[in-house]
Amino acid sequence: RIPMDDPLTFKLYCEAKTTGVFQLESSGTKRLLRDMQPTVFEDIVSTLALYRPGPLGSGMVDDFVMCKNGRKPVTFSHPLLKPLLHETYGVMVYQEQIMQLVQVLAGFSLGQADLLRRAIGKKIPEVLEEQRSKFVEGCLANPEFVSQCPQKTTPQEKANEIFDLIQYFSGYGFNKSHSAAYAMLSYQTAWLKNHYPADFMAAALSADMEHTDKIVTLVDECRNLKIEVSPPDINLCDYDFAVASESSIRYGLGAVKGVGQKAVENILTERNANGPFVDLFDFCLRVDGQKCNKRACEALITSGSLDVFGGHRAALLSNLPAAMSLAGQHEDTRSSGQGDMFGLQPPENVQTNNTSVRPWSERKRLEEERKSLGLYLSGHPILYHASELKQIVDGKIVSI
Repeated sequence: RIPMDDPLTFKLYCEAKTTGVFQLESSGTKRLLRDMQPTVFEDIVSTLALYRPGPLGSGMVDDFVMCKNGRKPVTFSHPLLKPLLHETYGVMVYQEQIMQLVQVLAGFSLGQADLLRRAIGKKIPEVLEEQRSKFVEGCLANPEFVSQCPQKTTPQEKANEIFDLIQYFSGYGFNKSHSAAYAMLSYQTAWLKNHYPADFMAAALSADMEHTDKIVTLVDECRNLKIEVSPPDINLCDYDFAVASESSIRYGLGAVKGVGQKAVENILTERNANGPFVDLFDFCLRVDGQKCNKRACEALITSGSLDVFGGHRAALLSNLPAAMSLAGQHEDTRSSGQGDMFGLQPPENVQTNNTSVRPWSERKRLEEERKSLGLYLSGHPILYHASELKQIVDGKIVSI
């Protein structure tokens, strides 16, 4: 039901705001989109077919862009080519266009057209000459081709000229069927990003949780879209990134390095069954220490996932061994039904705001956060130099 002529979606393409959009995320494709200024779905199909080394190096992409935007007149070497190449501004972009062209101009059957396509791809000289002869003969036998030929050239010369063009462009031709299918996915993702940005970005982040570089790029894009990505919270977050509101996304616990899927699943099962975790000891007591081990707990602390327990991260990290030990004693007691050798029960809680542990500096906190998340989320070291940088530079590298 997505409309294929949505102005806002084409505005997104023209402004190259395509981070997260299928097949059009690279800096090169963004540059091509800015030059192209797509206005219809077929322009997206063409962009995907043209952004390849061959067409880019041949100059045909520049011709296409200039013709599309009226900076260069669209020309056709023969009037019969106009309905076939009108969509691509006189440039042979697709293999299907070449196959259709030889059918219309030279009367080739669909099977013969496919043989020509394969012959050109293999570049066998004797086969190409044979195909050229058949093409020229077919053109000369076509009354429409002969009668509409420009007066300055003979029909035979024009037929050979067009075959030369076919040979040239077929080296860069791309399957339109393939490009159109990709363009449909691209358009759908662009439409969703435009109309449901928080939902789309949460889904994009969840799809790339294992790739830290991609997470960094997508979180930056969320900031550009004025969508807040809140730090992970053991009592609020799920495995995947999730929408909290139209302008905020909750971090996915599955994206915390060193935690793992089994650990998160165990945490969520316990939380859903018995409610939020109260403090560090309560957390260590209720989760399975085999699935959520010491390394996973450390990553949760340094990422900020356990900030909800109060205190500071240095204290939580310092108290972790004691909390895990006491939780282990509790588990042993529950399984055996006995206290320790003096008949005492383990304490019911453990303090997690040890005042003897000095809090980390802001820089240390951010560095530890970066290690567990792969990025600076709650702040950035460069912010300490923001006022000085304003006196030195007038923009960021990413904006150039």
